[in-house]
Amino acid sequence: MLEGEEGFTRKAHSGLTTPTEELRKIPPAITGDNVYVAWWTNKTGNDEVMFRASNDKGQTFGDKINLSNTPNADSTRVEIDSDSNSVVVTWWETNQTANTPVMRISSDNGKAFGPLLKLSYNGTIGSSG
Repeated sequence: MLEGEEGFTRKAHSGLTTPTEELRKIPPAITGDNVYVAWWTNKTGNDEVMFRASNDKGQTFGDKINLSNTPNADSTRVEIDSDSNSVVVTWWETNQTANTPVMRISSDNGKAFGPLLKLSYNGTIGSSG
């Protein structure tokens, strides 16, 4: 936790170096009354990144959101951070030919997320339409 930065409370990551060592326990990101959790699960035959948000200090949570939704890649090594009304979730998309860091951003307390941004590409990153 960084002191003195209004709205910033916690950055979460697994702290381990390889997918086989990593635990699926990702600490929540907390800002004010908002609690955000992200994790990966393999209930569909490949790893997918899931997200849930609470706007009442964790008393209740909204529906699960599949942030990765990538049937041809495994989505693992999740990290989450929040500040004010923004939530950033990053993870790695891995298939037989690539291991790509990606992210999605919400600017409305986790209700909706922008497009998948591939961080390893050169040039400006953003939605193409």
